This record gives sequence, structure tokens and C-alpha cells, in this order.
Amino acid sequence: VRLQELPEDLPPGQLPHYIDVTIKQDLVDNARPGDRIILTGIVRIEQEPVVGVSRASSGLYRLRVDGNNIEFIGGRGTKSSRRSEREEISPEAEKMIKLLSKDPNIDRRLVDSFAPHIKGHELIKEAILYLIVGSTQRILADGGKIRGDINIFLVGDPGTAKSEMLKFCARIAPRGLYTSGRGSTAAGLTAAVVKDKSGIFMLEAGAVVLGDQGLVCIDEFDKMKPEDRSALHEVMEQQTASIAKGGIVATLNARTSILAAANPLYGKYDPFRNITENVNLPIPLLTRFDLIFVVRDIPSKEKDRKIAEHIIDLHTPAGIENRSLIDVDILTKYLGYSKRINPILTKEAEEKILEYYMKMRNVESEEMITVTPRQLEALIRLATARSRLLMKDQVEAEDADRAIFLFESMLQDAGVDVNTGKVDLGVLQGKPQSEVSRMQLFMDVLRSLEGEPKQPVEDRLFVSELVKSGKFTEEEARNYIRRMLREASIYESKPGHYNRV
Repeated sequence: VRLQELPEDLPPGQLPHYIDVTIKQDLVDNARPGDRIILTGIVRIEQEPVVGVSRASSGLYRLRVDGNNIEFIGGRGTKSSRRSEREEISPEAEKMIKLLSKDPNIDRRLVDSFAPHIKGHELIKEAILYLIVGSTQRILADGGKIRGDINIFLVGDPGTAKSEMLKFCARIAPRGLYTSGRGSTAAGLTAAVVKDKSGIFMLEAGAVVLGDQGLVCIDEFDKMKPEDRSALHEVMEQQTASIAKGGIVATLNARTSILAAANPLYGKYDPFRNITENVNLPIPLLTRFDLIFVVRDIPSKEKDRKIAEHIIDLHTPAGIENRSLIDVDILTKYLGYSKRINPILTKEAEEKILEYYMKMRNVESEEMITVTPRQLEALIRLATARSRLLMKDQVEAEDADRAIFLFESMLQDAGVDVNTGKVDLGVLQGKPQSEVSRMQLFMDVLRSLEGEPKQPVEDRLFVSELVKSGKFTEEEARNYIRRMLREASIYESKPGHYNRV
């Protein structure tokens, strides 16, 4: 077994050291990559052979440990040991945390204390705090699991402090890792198979496995290669990372929250395009995020002045003095302590969430579908996370209200179909209702022009009929024809003539 330092114990910028441990008998196959353990053993010094020199004559020595006992503090350990955080909380700190949680303005103070050097973005900061504490994983009677981790995606203009929020989140989270998409591969995120000195293949845990029961912040998410990014599909929904390489077949725990940030495809966010057209990400991955925030840099005299004054204050010797801010160390301990609480959903909170869900589902066939069962689960996770953050034993109606407010804010930002101006969750799934109805109209017009038996439809006539329908301009009609040709929904039966496939 190769034992490696815990990421949260490392000084900034230092690579983790490791030591090889020899284990025997019942300890064999007891720990897997990514598990957090306390190992008891005897340290020995071994002579290492050097090329051309015998082992006995070699002057190279290496430390080795003979393991006697393995105690789990994370990964596959017992439920009680999994809940305990690496960071020990003293009785004095626990008393201070409990006193802090009784403050009637604690929710406001926590948001103000998160990245205080960044002005504004209160909603995003609040959502990130919910992500850090997370919700509780539910294990069903049939053995199925409902994930408790929250995933959040930030997309927006450059210079809107997205990266700063990610770095601060990784720093204060009880177990947080930060990585950049440009320098991340599938193996680096999940697990890599490497060959050791003896020529044996072994697994090395990646970011999401090391961040098990914590969080991973991925900046420049759009810069990752598609084949590397696809490794996150399983992690974000199934909470595991499966690997089959070099004769090793394993499924590793990756119960990790993902906080990702990306820049728009065209440099700045284009408000006249839907979010799927603004971001270079596959739709199945986009739908796995519970919340998506669009961060836009819109000039505003009053807001710009406040931000400028805030930045200047940061550069003064006194800095920002605010008595209501919570110290970073206390904040980390507070968040770690919050993760131990498992609140129960009250009847009032259930009714609030169910009422909102049914209201959004109860629409006419022509209207937009705004909520699916996946979003219902996200609302429950957010309400539970808020209750945890405020250290309550029960998820109350006000927690459900706040979760609904956050979700509504996301829909107004990222879920509006630019073609109709209406909220439509289909936008996040790449097929807004307006687009679906346009496609149906397009195919209906072509079908009627083809006649029976099918005849080739001339380009000029087809474009003219599409424009007459009122759903297309001439330019949009021609662009749509080119797109349908690319997608092989129609084909050019002879030059300048089209038919359905």
C-alpha cells in the first residue's frame, strides 16, 4: 500500500509525500485508493539496490513501514468515522460555534464573511455556502442512493471574480481541492494507473477521489478536452469513479460536490443567445448542475463606484474593518461542524416544495415546462443544506422558501428562452419549447410541399413558405436548412432541392 499525505495538511504549493507500507494477512485488500486511514506500524530502513552495485554494498537507503493496524477516518469507514472531519474542534471552539449559530443574523454574517474582498455576488456566495455543507445522502430500502452533494456552475464575463470565489471556497472548505480545466485530464480527475519501481501497475487517486466527501473546484471548465470532461458524468450523478486499465478494474468513491466556472464561448456573455449557445459544454453535463449562475459585467455608475471604492479600501493599510465578519479559521470550523448535522424535512417544508413543483408543472400544453423530478431533488438538497448551515434540527418552511428563491433566480438568469422571453427549462437541456415548435413547423412545411408521392422541394419555394409561416426570416430559414442538412434530418436530393430523410 502507498500512503500519501492528506491534501488539507499540505503547505500551499507543496506536492504530497508518500511512503510504501507492507501489509499482510487480514489487512490485505482492506483499503482502496482515496480512503483516508490512520495506519499503525513499525518503521524500517531498507538498502536500495543501485545499477552495477549489489544491494549489500549500496549506500542508498529507503524508509519502509510494516503495517499492523488500519483505522478508517474517511472513504469506506464506518458511518460515524465518515462523519467526523479531519479538523479537530476543541470544546472552546464548539462552544463559540454554537453561540454563533444562535445569532439571528447568522445567515447574513456567513455570506458577508465568504470572500469579503469580493464586492457583491451575495446570491452566488450563499449558494456556495450551501454547496460546502451539502445535504444528507439518502440510502433507500432497495439499496439505491440519492446523492446529497450539490453541484454549481458559474458562467460569465471575464473579470467578474469567478476564479477568486472558487479559490476562496477551496481554501475554507473542510476538505476542498482546486484545479484548472486547462491542466486537468480524465486520469488526473478520477484515477491514474501507474507502474511502480517493481513494475507492478497500481492506482493513484485523482482530484475527485481525494476530495471524497468534500468538494472540488474546477476553473476554466470550458477549456477541458471533451474526452477528459466526460469522466465527470459518472462522478456528478452516481458519485463513483470507475476505472478499467492495466489489468485493474475498480470503482472508487467520489462523493464530491463540483463547483465549476467557465467563460462564454464568444468572450463576453451574449444575452441574445440561450445559455447552451453561450457555453462550450455538452448538454448532459450541464443538466447535472443543481444551480447555474450567469455572472455579467453590466456597467452601472453606482455599482461600479462601490466596487472601485471597495478595491481601493483593500489597498489601504487598515483594509476592510467590519466587526460582523467571522474569522476565516472559525468559519472553516463552523462549516465543518455544520456538516455533522442531519436535519429532518418537516411537513410544512414538504408542502412548500410540493406546491411549487406542482405549480410549475401545471401548465398548458403550449406553455413551457420549467421543472422536472431532477430539479425537485435539487430543491430538497438546497433546503436541507440551508437548515444544516443554520444548525437546525429540522428543515423548515423558510428553508424551502429560500431554496425556491435561489432556483427562481437561476431560472430568470439562465432559463429564459431568448426567442420567446419566457422561462423554459428546455433551454438548459438544449431544446427550448420554441425550438421544438420551430422544428415541427419546418418538417411540416417540407412534408406538405413534398406531396404524395414524395417530390424534391425547390430551395426558393421552401424558403418562401417558411417565411410566410411568420416563424422565420429569410436568413434564419436558410441557416435552419443548412443546420438540418448537417444533422442529416433532410438531404439534398438534387442541386437546390430538398427531401426529408
